[in-house]
Amino acid sequence: MQHKHVLTALIGLLAATLVGIGEYLLHYDALARFAGGGYDFMKGIPAQRSTAGHFFGVFGAALYPIGCYHIYLMLRPANSRWAYSGFLLGTFGFIAGVVWIGSRASISALVQLPEAPEILTLIELYELRYETLLQVIRATTFLLSLIIIALSLTGRSHYPRWMGIFSPIILIVANFILFMVLPSIGKHTMPIALNVSFFIFFAISVCFAFKAQRVTRTQSAHTQINTNGERR
Repeated sequence: MQHKHVLTALIGLLAATLVGIGEYLLHYDALARFAGGGYDFMKGIPAQRSTAGHFFGVFGAALYPIGCYHIYLMLRPANSRWAYSGFLLGTFGFIAGVVWIGSRASISALVQLPEAPEILTLIELYELRYETLLQVIRATTFLLSLIIIALSLTGRSHYPRWMGIFSPIILIVANFILFMVLPSIGKHTMPIALNVSFFIFFAISVCFAFKAQRVTRTQSAHTQINTNGERR
């Protein structure tokens, strides 16, 4: 596929957009009750909003592995083994992420109910079964970001050396800082921090994908010419 660098970048960007919309619908709280733990920030969210967020999030998250493949393509010239490891880590994390975000509308419905021992037991089970998956997503994103930073710094990938500054983990930290410094703005990005970070990353990556595509096309043409010459 001649345009796979750009196409996969755009699909990654679409994934971040759709999941960002979905998570915003599922998680946004005007009171910004994110810091205290628990699910108070979900209280008062209408079921229709959660349902819409559910479908945006699930269908969007299913596209993220293609974005991970894009990252692999961009990092491969630096070290194909580590680039492929990043692809596997990212894909694994986002597969877990599909399951996690697919559960959010259900926990939102639970917290709207009056507190009762049975409801609290179900919430505890939810935390064990699904919030564990969130830790998996965080861990794989952290490791993928380290690979992006390390391979970008070599100068041999399709990214400039400074691309590591825009790795997802650094942008996620920046989102948390924004929430602490400017909560009136940060309360909009905090509940969708991971998707905001990947949106920025893929938006920048699209720009370098066009150059990578030209380089790859030129290398393929040279290889073809050399092959034809050897046959003669």
